Amino acid sequence: MIRLGWLTLGCLFVALGVIGAILPLMPTTIFLILAAGCFARSSPRLETWLLDHPRFGPSLRAWRQHGAIGRRGKAMACGGMTLGYGMFLIGANPHWPLALLVAAAMAGCAAFVLTRPTA
Repeated sequence: MIRLGWLTLGCLFVALGVIGAILPLMPTTIFLILAAGCFARSSPRLETWLLDHPRFGPSLRAWRQHGAIGRRGKAMACGGMTLGYGMFLIGANPHWPLALLVAAAMAGCAAFVLTRPTA
């Protein structure tokens, strides 16, 4: 039963990753990293399929082996955060305490991404 739960979560994360590949502001790789982790606990065949995928496999293997993110991935992540924050400021027109809180959270996420080794 637990294995089925991991398999279901893995499939859900793959679906979210596919949606993220189509939608510009939704991430892809993080969902595929989560899917690979779920498949490692439920389906070695699907885990191998993800890790050997010609498009996403190299990024997933780099993350798994070295915790590394490629330059393009770092640029896209930070650019997406910047764009998302700009849209938040324009669309929500928040008071300055909330704007600072969101900016601090996004800066923390960007710092995490930028301090990972480069693949």
